[in-house]
Amino acid sequence: MVDGADAGGWSHVAAGWAALWGSFADPARVAIMNATGIEPGTRVLDAGCGSGEFLQSLQERGALAVGADPAAEMVALARSVGVEVVMAGIEDLPLADDAFDVATAVNALQFADDTTVALRELGRVVRTDGYIAIANWAEGSLNDIDVVERAIADALDEEHASDGPLRTAGGIEAAFADAGLEVVEAGVVKTPWSVRDEEMLVQGILLGEDPDTIAELRSIVIAAAAPFRDDHEGFTLRNSFRWAVARVS
Repeated sequence: MVDGADAGGWSHVAAGWAALWGSFADPARVAIMNATGIEPGTRVLDAGCGSGEFLQSLQERGALAVGADPAAEMVALARSVGVEVVMAGIEDLPLADDAFDVATAVNALQFADDTTVALRELGRVVRTDGYIAIANWAEGSLNDIDVVERAIADALDEEHASDGPLRTAGGIEAAFADAGLEVVEAGVVKTPWSVRDEEMLVQGILLGEDPDTIAELRSIVIAAAAPFRDDHEGFTLRNSFRWAVARVS
């Protein structure tokens, strides 16, 4: 799966990501909407908005939502469903100071070259006493997908990637502190990912890989995910996101 910051790579998998992963982080999105008090008329920026699912949810709540993403095909997908998006990375936003009440970044901040710069840039576009909300994958021990990823790494004789600094307990809060921001609330929320059959499982886990690699790893993925089969032909991987909210002063 694409897991780096390369905008071209994310453009390449945009349609597949939207179909297979676009809504899986909804529980985290709901948590930060509630924690920041988003309501009709709230001005919200979603940085790293991807294919725009969160923007649609924000609009349904009545918020005045704008997205930002550096991947051209992600931007095109988001715009195709009627949401406003600018093409930009989280560290350099072409947006005015104090333009928003809330800025969010879901599964996005970890791709910034410098998280402190990125958080300060979000703080720049948020008014005083507004909020920045960050959500991303929790540590591997709280994610069933980690079992599958470890099996793939073993099959390829590669070292399994360790948890990044934002994934462990207190990691987002520490990033906020480094940027001079005051944390007001934080939590963990379950974000399960369900697919209807083996084909969708393999497509989702190996999104972005070439056909030969997919063929090589198909049986590895299915075997590793066997403990997560449901009562039919599908799979449910029980994952978790950590989130935190800081106030802009």
